[in-house]
Amino acid sequence: MTNIILLGPPGAGKGTQARHLTDSRGMVQLSTGDMLREAQANGSEMGKKVADVIARGELVTDEIVIGLIREKIAEGAEGGFIFDGFPRTLGQADALGELLAEMGLSLDAVIEMAVDDAALVARITGRSTCGGCGEVYHDETKPWAADGKCTNCGSTDVKRRADDNEDSLKTRLMEYYKKTSPLLGYYYAKGDLTSIDGLSSMEAVRDDIAKVLG
Repeated sequence: MTNIILLGPPGAGKGTQARHLTDSRGMVQLSTGDMLREAQANGSEMGKKVADVIARGELVTDEIVIGLIREKIAEGAEGGFIFDGFPRTLGQADALGELLAEMGLSLDAVIEMAVDDAALVARITGRSTCGGCGEVYHDETKPWAADGKCTNCGSTDVKRRADDNEDSLKTRLMEYYKKTSPLLGYYYAKGDLTSIDGLSSMEAVRDDIAKVLG
């Protein structure tokens, strides 16, 4: 069993790599947002707490998120867990470490998908997806066909995220770095951090992560 944290700014490709790890290694991706939505829907005791907090317009506490993570870990995962969106603060990092130790587990790697900000902005602002099948395109590296049809399914439904613009992305990057910089130092000091080039090809990033995990 391998337990890892994937760190990287918006658009670095964490979701793509997490999906590959779940498919190839039987790992389970623990996304904070997904866990909160699932908890609300299933009506469990923890889910009722989440629904109540959100209904009051308050932020979900670290204690609740740790409780959700505890429940998921207790369900088990043959390949281990990928922590996505948590921890975001040093306090959360401490809490996660304590939880894993309590459950007889450990954190095996923290992988930073490092990027060049200017290159990342160019990557994100030029991307679009097919509304029919989800195929990803880019204005420069993989443009839509001249007839405007998706080469995968033939749809002409071109979708672009409203926040995939330069100003919005720079704001999201700044927010990421403000929150994440302390975590990089924290896990580096523990000897857990490995940085890889997040702007390499999807296959190269996948291979780099595989080398880290062994």
